Amino acid sequence: MGTIGTIAQQRRSTRTAVGSLARFRYRENDDSSDSDRATQHQVRGDAGGGGGGGPHSFSDDESSLSELSFHSDIEDAIATPRRKTPSKATRARSTATAGTATTTKTPAMVGKRKRAVTTTVIAATTLPLHKKRNGAAGDAIKVEAGIGEVKREIKDEEQEEPSCLASIQPKSASPRKVRKPARTITTRVHGDDGVQEETHVEPPTDWELLYNLVKEMRLPGGAASNAAVDKMGCESLAAASASPRDRRFHTLVALMLSSQTKDTVNAVTMARLQSELPPHKPGAPAGLNLENMLAVDPVLLNKLIWQVGFHNNKTKYLKQAAVILRDQWGGDIPPTAEGLMALPGVGPKMAYLCLSAKNGWNRVEGIGVDVHVHRITNMWGWQKPGSAAAKTPESTRLALQSWLPRDKWKEINWLLVGFGQAVCLPQGAKCGDCTLGLRGLCRAANRKKVAEGRRRRQELGLEVWKSEDDEGVKDEVKSESMY
Repeated sequence: MGTIGTIAQQRRSTRTAVGSLARFRYRENDDSSDSDRATQHQVRGDAGGGGGGGPHSFSDDESSLSELSFHSDIEDAIATPRRKTPSKATRARSTATAGTATTTKTPAMVGKRKRAVTTTVIAATTLPLHKKRNGAAGDAIKVEAGIGEVKREIKDEEQEEPSCLASIQPKSASPRKVRKPARTITTRVHGDDGVQEETHVEPPTDWELLYNLVKEMRLPGGAASNAAVDKMGCESLAAASASPRDRRFHTLVALMLSSQTKDTVNAVTMARLQSELPPHKPGAPAGLNLENMLAVDPVLLNKLIWQVGFHNNKTKYLKQAAVILRDQWGGDIPPTAEGLMALPGVGPKMAYLCLSAKNGWNRVEGIGVDVHVHRITNMWGWQKPGSAAAKTPESTRLALQSWLPRDKWKEINWLLVGFGQAVCLPQGAKCGDCTLGLRGLCRAANRKKVAEGRRRRQELGLEVWKSEDDEGVKDEVKSESMY
């Protein structure tokens, strides 16, 4: 009696839950008759197993929520169920149709609903039904039959040997060559004093190839020859007739004026100072020297340099720097980078360029990294994108000095500034004239311009280089990147 009472209590609780959720039952099509709906309920009841009752009752492991389709709207889900007593003919047809379904139920299905362990296979053959009245029920049975067959096929495929599945997997493509930026390598050395760690900076993968190709373009007759920096760079703006001390001062003033200013404008301004700066006393020569800079009125100086960028600030910097040079350096420019960077308006780029200039101290102590050097080396990926070494020109300078050979520290500024002015412009880059773009070595090259450049070279009978994806160039780059 205890067991029977427990089973009866479970069925009453199940019926109560089914009744409370009955209003969410899926609303069937209006075209289907009441008898067809009863047929579908009977098929589900017989196929699902469990629970007693006639065609009106739900099984204990089935709720009305199971009839809610994933493709139905919420308005379809919230519908009042309409349940009528099926006729004798309908019950006969449903019994015949349900006879074609076979159900396998495990002991775990008894009581609670366990869909995961229930396997239902429905035969594909169905009894002939009426065209209109039983159309909906027929479609439902055919759909269920298809689902049963698909589940069976998937289950059979899962039971195949793993070797069969491995044979149909696509082959992985050959890995493409990856260019690596400059990176720090740490190695452990075993010695008499124990294990010690040594670090060195590995250069970018193909830096020497890019460097040499750009150098070819910068030579006379190349695509990047005759750049503005070659004729009007700060190093070449010192007056040839001036004394060595005055030429060093000219170089410093030209560098201070060049910030945020084109070389052509800077050259015109320097020529004006060298000819129109008033003498500091009667009978003294006019022109650009330390004494005349100390004596000139700031208003007049501002008018003489009005063409350069930020001329108001530069007027103050020039007057303050002249006083420091007179009081601390004996009227000459500082011979060290630290002394130059202590002057107002002078940063690392100006200091190292002034030291290495032939009209400066002609001594290389660092790389002068301006906007062109910073932009182009990061575009090539010499510094890791997004890293601290790629954020500012000063961080780029430190990164380059950690691996670039010292004999190229002075040349790289002339090389990349002219390249950036003549070919690799910030806007409107001439990728069709660039050897790096034509050979597929530049990741930022405009493909349309490169294709047009190759077509022009082919029409002129010139050499049309292979791209990086071709084997010849790939082998050349790979040979240089093996560490």
